[in-house]
Amino acid sequence: MGAQKSIHAGKAKIDVNVDFTHKICASMMLPSLRNTGSPLSLVIGSLCIKHPNLFGGSEKLDVSWDKGLYDLNILVAYRRPRPQWVAQQCFVMQHSLSPEIGVHGIPVDNFSRSGSGGVNLSRLSVGLDLNEPASSKWSSTTSIKFENVRLLSDDGRSITRDLDGFPITCSGNAHDSMVVLKQESQYAKATDNSFSRFTMQIEQGIPVLSKWLIFNRFKFVASKGIKLGPAFLLTSLTGGSIVGDMAPYQAFAIGGLGSVRGYGEGAVGSGRSCLVANTEVTIPLSKMLEGSVFLDCGTDLGSGRLVPGNPALRQGKPGSGVGLGYGLRFKSPLGHFQVDYAINAFQQKTLYFGVTNLAS
Repeated sequence: MGAQKSIHAGKAKIDVNVDFTHKICASMMLPSLRNTGSPLSLVIGSLCIKHPNLFGGSEKLDVSWDKGLYDLNILVAYRRPRPQWVAQQCFVMQHSLSPEIGVHGIPVDNFSRSGSGGVNLSRLSVGLDLNEPASSKWSSTTSIKFENVRLLSDDGRSITRDLDGFPITCSGNAHDSMVVLKQESQYAKATDNSFSRFTMQIEQGIPVLSKWLIFNRFKFVASKGIKLGPAFLLTSLTGGSIVGDMAPYQAFAIGGLGSVRGYGEGAVGSGRSCLVANTEVTIPLSKMLEGSVFLDCGTDLGSGRLVPGNPALRQGKPGSGVGLGYGLRFKSPLGHFQVDYAINAFQQKTLYFGVTNLAS
């Protein structure tokens, strides 16, 4: 049961989307991560406030609040008008809170699910985004932000160690601080029968102060789609690596929806490096329904032992895994829904639900 409402207050627009879906319904799709005692914890919803002309000079202000069962995200973005041929500037302030399941989650049921490891990630970032003018196929975004990362227990207390007593921050304190310079470039090309996409992301930690993190993190995603008669073949390759200072929460988590299906989130491994390959064939069954078969595989390239505290080894993660299965894709005016049924290398089956492109 949910409600959507748009309210106009002068030139400002407020979009409200609240879902009062009961916890027992959500538990059919999501593993139980922790007990939620407050009735407000069962509310899933979002609130968005947009102002197109804040100071009379076409300055735009966006404020959004999104809450899930176990996560929260607050974003404030302020944009000033600039000529189209120069980089567009956006001041951004963001605070997010979410369970750190990918690295600190505990695999259960032969790695088909990941339970709570009692570690939650609270991240505050403030900085500037610069969107370069896009060419016909390339687009680029540069940002520089200050980030403060704090680790919390399930009851909201600051913690410095996981359940096994190993440090979960790089500094050893209750929080890590860093200034991150990030460059993201994307190439996209599409025809009637195929498309190609390549995204490259580089993050550099700048040690403004001696105790702040210094690192270089690289990630790429390459995907190719080809139409084969009525069917469509989609392949993708994702990889990355990080060198320098590192906290466990910065590791590449492998496993779960969007990675290697058949496994829980991060249940394959978590390392300084990763390589994940996905192949999927979809076949139209009707105007709004498609069937699919897929094969996923991923590995941490033996880098799990290089993550501080080696959480993957302590949790028994294999470091590499293969998942295969089939699914359904349903397209509607409200959004795209998908259901995937996958089996992993341990012959354990997993069912995934997903919703994308939800109309506002």
